[in-house]
Amino acid sequence: MSDQPTSSANEPGAQATAAEPATLPSRGGLLRSGLVVSTMTLLSRVLGLLRDVVIAALLGAGSGADAFFVAFKIPNFMRRLFAEGAFNQAFVPVLSEYATQRTRAEVRELLDAVSGGLSVVLALITALAIVAAPWLAWLFAPGFKADPGKLALTAEMLRLTFPYLLLISLTAFAGSVLNTWERFAIPAFTPVLLNLCLIGSALWLTPLMSDPALGLAWGVLIAGAAQLLFQLPFLARLGLTPRPWPRFRHPGVRRILRLMVPALFGVSVSQINLLLDTVLASFLVSGSVSWLYYSDRLVELPLGVFGIAIATVILPALSKRHAEQSSEHFARMLDWALRMVLLIGLPAALALILLAEPLLVSLFHYGAMTDHDVVMAARSLRAYALGLLAFMLIKVLAPGYFARQDTKTPVKIGIVAMFANMALNLALIVPLAHAGLALATALSAFLNAGLLGFGLRRQGVLRFQPGWGRYAVQVVGGCLLMGAGLWWLTPDWHLWVAWGAPRRVAILLALVIGGAAAYFIWLALSGVRLRHFRLRG
Repeated sequence: MSDQPTSSANEPGAQATAAEPATLPSRGGLLRSGLVVSTMTLLSRVLGLLRDVVIAALLGAGSGADAFFVAFKIPNFMRRLFAEGAFNQAFVPVLSEYATQRTRAEVRELLDAVSGGLSVVLALITALAIVAAPWLAWLFAPGFKADPGKLALTAEMLRLTFPYLLLISLTAFAGSVLNTWERFAIPAFTPVLLNLCLIGSALWLTPLMSDPALGLAWGVLIAGAAQLLFQLPFLARLGLTPRPWPRFRHPGVRRILRLMVPALFGVSVSQINLLLDTVLASFLVSGSVSWLYYSDRLVELPLGVFGIAIATVILPALSKRHAEQSSEHFARMLDWALRMVLLIGLPAALALILLAEPLLVSLFHYGAMTDHDVVMAARSLRAYALGLLAFMLIKVLAPGYFARQDTKTPVKIGIVAMFANMALNLALIVPLAHAGLALATALSAFLNAGLLGFGLRRQGVLRFQPGWGRYAVQVVGGCLLMGAGLWWLTPDWHLWVAWGAPRRVAILLALVIGGAAAYFIWLALSGVRLRHFRLRG
């Protein structure tokens, strides 16, 4: 992790005084920052896949797996709602404004007030959730009522996993501060600890438990504490370690709350849609929740490594430009983000569709995972993959509103998208079962992204830069070449089942590397250059 803090007169530190302005640093371009986040996120996602390989071998797609995935998804859903979703989108613009226009003392006062308020609110929510765990398990997986043992196991694990919300939300608070000061590597590396804790728990705690899934629930709790403790020293090196003290009347806190309440829904529509998938899937045949989980995990790999990485670096940069009233640079940043999403999102979605079964066999077809599970998970994987580009577009278009402290417009759009998703769920679940739920999520994501983009264009915030026609032809041409190669060269997935793990992984890597090479060689031959994507934050 090379992005270590360095002291300067304009940064919080031992040499600065409280009255000095807390000027934000400018440490490099968006491409460099994005690559830092992508690299760390890739490490985390690879370990996450290894984690899921271990879980699949240990639990397969049975009742224990379904129960754990629901018990983990509930606090994880709320984490994305509170921490990475609404809170981050409301907090970063206000913090950027304070850091650009206020003194270091005022920034510290804001951090103390926000961290104190966040701790109090989430501690109360966590306590209530622990008491109400059986009702929460029934609420989020009502189909489990037909299996009392499965429902009881879900509630028992939920009491262990829900405190993760408090710990990881405070971790996200620390990460938002580090990202605002352009220390992107540390927050991006932090999720690695979650995967390491879960892998360790699967190997060493599950044999000690009455049900193996309980060991994984303990691993979630341990991971929350580990991630928070990891980030605190880096805040201390910046001189920004908060002293939590809830002050809900603080002007900055009140502004964050005003921005956060509507953002709580608007920015997290995709997560609400995924949660609705879980609720409805609990009524389907056993294993449906797990099939959706495994396919969602594969879609999350490119989404996290590229889509969320771009969104992570662009929100502080857009917030800074808005505070500086630099509208032209603001528009160029949004255009840059859209080009990056198209560059990666389109070929990634195509690769997931063409390699669905080989990916699932190579990663998960061990131990308790069956051929039938692979077939079922592949159906939902292809459906989710159709929406990958839309998921990425939402991640980079929403900051165009939040950086300008406009949370109402995404909420209106989110309401439309969520109701569309509900209608599509009901229309598609009967003919397509769990895959229909995934397809509904993908289609509603395109509606969400389209409305976000249309709104930014109408407001004059999104202004397409010259060269989009040629760029689209270059990207689509590369995808066609890559897709033809993968279609022609990929062996039938039934052959993969008979192969051992080393051969599966070797051939899969050869296909992925070969497809990526064909794509990027085409781009280079058609005139795309790295310098075209360099843009300072």
